[in-house]
Amino acid sequence: MATRNGKQAVRNGGSGFPGWALFLAGVVVGLILFAFASRHLPSLRRTDQPQANPDAVAQQGSSPGIAGSSAASSASQFDFYKVLPEKEVVIPNTELSAMAKAEQQQAAAANNASASAPAAANATGATPSEGGYVLQVGAFPKTSDADAMKARLALHGFTAHVQAVTLDGQVWNRVRIGPFASATQLQDVQKQLSAAGIHGIPLKEK
Repeated sequence: MATRNGKQAVRNGGSGFPGWALFLAGVVVGLILFAFASRHLPSLRRTDQPQANPDAVAQQGSSPGIAGSSAASSASQFDFYKVLPEKEVVIPNTELSAMAKAEQQQAAAANNASASAPAAANATGATPSEGGYVLQVGAFPKTSDADAMKARLALHGFTAHVQAVTLDGQVWNRVRIGPFASATQLQDVQKQLSAAGIHGIPLKEK
């Protein structure tokens, strides 16, 4: 009797793992193996999703290029330096400053000497026969663009006029302020334009 009870005790209370523990361990091991295989075996990866291309290179003509082309297009429709070489010449700013300074010195000398009014006038500017000075604010192929610039100048208190000329077969509508009797007047208006954020080039009419 004692021997039978001992065998039954060994059969019921042995050191084997319960069935549910073995099942859970198998599931965990299976998940680990699946994760490892899906990470390292290319055949298990999905190919129907977009894949990154490590050799990809940015294409030319992206948004910066488009912006650059639009800026170039805008610049091609506007030009300061459309002049008639046989009738006018661009005055460099350094030369304009020297001319204005010389005029002011002549005017001061004339006033100190109590010169007559006609003499003082001749000292401060060129006579009509010598030509005049103008400021060219821009040249546009389209009349509407030139009129828009003229209106902008009017808002700042400047009276401009539009002059149409043909250069190399192209009609340009030049926006100008002037003429001025002296380089001093020309320089003063140029400084006022610059303060308003508007660029103008000084010209001397031949």
